[in-house]
Amino acid sequence: MTMHWAALLTDDACDSSPPIDPLGVAVWALQFTPRVAQKGATVWLEVAQSLRLFGGEDPLHQCVEAGAIELGVRALAWAPTSLAALACARAGLRDGFAGPLGQVLDPLPLKCLDAVNAHAATLSRLGCKTLADVRQLPRGGISRRFDSQLLLALDQAYGLRPENYPWVTLPETFSAKLELPGRVDTAPALMFGARRLLLQMGGWLAARHCGVTAFTLHWCHDAMRARDAGEGGEITVRTAQPTRNVDHLSRLLIENLAKVQLLAPAGELVLHATEVTPFIEEKRSLLPDARTTCEAVDQVLERIEARLGKKRVLRPLLVEDTRLAWMARWQPMNAKKPASKVRQVPGPQPTWILKNPLKLDVRDECPLYQGPLQLLLGPQRIEGGWWHRVKDADGGQHSLQVARDYWVALSQHAGALWIFQQRPPSNEAACWYLHGIFA
Repeated sequence: MTMHWAALLTDDACDSSPPIDPLGVAVWALQFTPRVAQKGATVWLEVAQSLRLFGGEDPLHQCVEAGAIELGVRALAWAPTSLAALACARAGLRDGFAGPLGQVLDPLPLKCLDAVNAHAATLSRLGCKTLADVRQLPRGGISRRFDSQLLLALDQAYGLRPENYPWVTLPETFSAKLELPGRVDTAPALMFGARRLLLQMGGWLAARHCGVTAFTLHWCHDAMRARDAGEGGEITVRTAQPTRNVDHLSRLLIENLAKVQLLAPAGELVLHATEVTPFIEEKRSLLPDARTTCEAVDQVLERIEARLGKKRVLRPLLVEDTRLAWMARWQPMNAKKPASKVRQVPGPQPTWILKNPLKLDVRDECPLYQGPLQLLLGPQRIEGGWWHRVKDADGGQHSLQVARDYWVALSQHAGALWIFQQRPPSNEAACWYLHGIFA
């Protein structure tokens, strides 16, 4: 089977960009293939068995190259062998499949292979300037005069001998560190380095088939800082649904960093995936669906929450309570939902309830609301809430216990209503209240 190798050089980066962590790039690359090797500053990917999964050679090349560029990798090449890909990357060639392997490698200089470059001084005195010149030397003389690694590297590069690497294993948890190229004074400017860490986390999540629901970005203050600034700070970002979409996570982090003020310049970033859950892929159809082209509601709400605050974006949560006014409570959008399922309360439930029950007039023991009401169904006795206590304005507490008999009543003008009769003390008359409306 023909191999399909990619070589990424992490030491060939701009001076103004942050240093590249080779192991971090290797973990990111595991989303494309489990066959990832890392040695020194070089990361190799063998993707022959992943071509069909990503739709062919060109789409896979585009995915790997686009991600590598964002991670700061500028030198990358493809070839049938790993050492050939490394040699092409060092020589500035992108495609090692452009012709027969011998024609691609022969013109390359000695420095393209480490085992050959180690003897460059001696080989140059023998008149060797390219890999083709070295291959033309007698093999017996090469094996006696040089170490065995020279011939082994040449044979492996040209596909004459097999290559063997220890593959990079996927860590159970994700934590990545990045040293910034300079002092950063404002929190939004941290996104320059945080984006690279998010890319690494996205690759790790894809390789584990998981999504993140919370991640934490920690920044370390520069050594030249005020005494009261502390060693650093951090911010935790939560999502409503498990995701590994790097663009969405970046937008959320940008919104959160816009509200942060650094106490001192930052020099280092650390990203942790704090909450990770299995990721369920959405079902795909052969027919185009226009609805999938829009941004998901959860993602829009997450961005609004990051901009306005957690107390401004709430969602209702059903609570097991016999009192209808307390059957639902509002909680932050990203708060965890209870694992147990809430039981349904028997009896009719109105569509709308009043925040404060409206006291009704009574004539001849018949409640009135836009005319006399006809009692259709009831009574449904609801009693409880003795445990529910709230604070008074003067600092004391009172109970929200209720004792009511509910009825479904019919009004000629207002339709079906939900009314109740308060159970009074024995020496007082019962009062009627309107509490809900059936739509």
